[in-house]
Amino acid sequence: MTTEFSMGARIGRTFRSFAAGAALMTLGLANAGDASADDRVKIEWWNAANGRLAEITKQLISDFNASQDKYELVGISKGNYEETMAAMVAAYRVGQQPVLIQAAERGFLTMYNSGAIIPVPELMEKEGYKIDWGNFIAPVAGFYLVDGKPAAMPFNSSTPIFWYNADHFKAAGFDKPAETWRELDKQLHAIKEKGISKCQMALANDFYWSLIENYAAIQDQPYGTKANGFGGLDTEFIFNKSPLIVGQVTRLKTWLDDGVLQIAGQGLSPDQLFTSGTCSTYVASTAAHAAVESGAKFQWSATFLPHEEGIEPKNSTIGGGALWVLKGKSDEEYAGAAAFLNFVALPKTQVWWSKQTGYVPVTNAAYEEAKSEGYFKEHPTREVAILQLTRGTPTDNSRGFRFGNHNQSMALLVEEIQGVWTGQKTPQQALDAAAARGNQILRQYEQLHAAK
Repeated sequence: MTTEFSMGARIGRTFRSFAAGAALMTLGLANAGDASADDRVKIEWWNAANGRLAEITKQLISDFNASQDKYELVGISKGNYEETMAAMVAAYRVGQQPVLIQAAERGFLTMYNSGAIIPVPELMEKEGYKIDWGNFIAPVAGFYLVDGKPAAMPFNSSTPIFWYNADHFKAAGFDKPAETWRELDKQLHAIKEKGISKCQMALANDFYWSLIENYAAIQDQPYGTKANGFGGLDTEFIFNKSPLIVGQVTRLKTWLDDGVLQIAGQGLSPDQLFTSGTCSTYVASTAAHAAVESGAKFQWSATFLPHEEGIEPKNSTIGGGALWVLKGKSDEEYAGAAAFLNFVALPKTQVWWSKQTGYVPVTNAAYEEAKSEGYFKEHPTREVAILQLTRGTPTDNSRGFRFGNHNQSMALLVEEIQGVWTGQKTPQQALDAAAARGNQILRQYEQLHAAK
């Protein structure tokens, strides 16, 4: 069928432009571990994690394999998101693709327009599974929706939250971080002036997501036309036209110049700058819980991202990835893939996954189950992301971002803002250039997929 990757040429160009996103995963090999494993239908799942997350995912696979005796899910690590995608494209061209692949949220249009996927609801319905897609948390499922149903199964979903050293804030006379950026600015400078910490905020590696894109969403600022790309491929970036977004980059530059904000270097990560007690705050995914809980030797906490004064804050947006089903496999393999996806969607699995990883449960049922257990009373910071994601009603500006080759345009944004950090460009100049260069990428993507 020529529409599927045009036998590798058309979608190869699209996939090659897909770059790694903000929050990454690596999955390990797992076997059922019993004598009947050889009799089971093997289901390959290609993915991408690291560290403790790989062990947690291995346990997820093991638990699924132990829950039934027909299928053996085999998780195969292919590196990061970009490497996993590249491996899948190469395998697809020769008919050796897996049944399931995990792809970052920024790759939604790349996956959806590939012609190589089977929409998850279509597979689940065919295999007889009844999944209430309306029960998925709106900003999570909403990102993947096409005609009211998600094309992929939301999996490792996260959103950025504001982490802080409670000891530092207490020493400066503050109970907690302020709710607005203006008041937070005063707090961070007070912590600096009193010599409480060497730096007051560590700049996140994914600041484009946590401090710019999510800033735009929470402030209800348009990042792009056509509802941030949800309304069509003829979208354009307009983040450079928002005085608030320009002001946010200006604020970050001022903090850098003042020594309040620190860019990690010399082998250190923002996580390490925070958990070591060097920096008083940082903005990072809720999935950072594992690192903070194991690494911080001080009183810490987390809260909502700040908002501008006089603005009613909207919901934040998701990061992470989803599970996609690829064409070209056997009926038995699809039956196994559907069984696993159903297993992933179970409230019990979602609650376990969320507790282990820090990612948000993707269904309301799972959230309510964890809540009824009293889990969030014992672990209040684990609820911050869910409350922030579900705050208010999503607008065209806060629903999320659906841009073609989004990782490529994101990389250009980072490149331009680096010029701000080094004093080579003003925030306005950098954002103007990033929007112009990003729009060229959008037009290329639109031309590639105009016939669809």
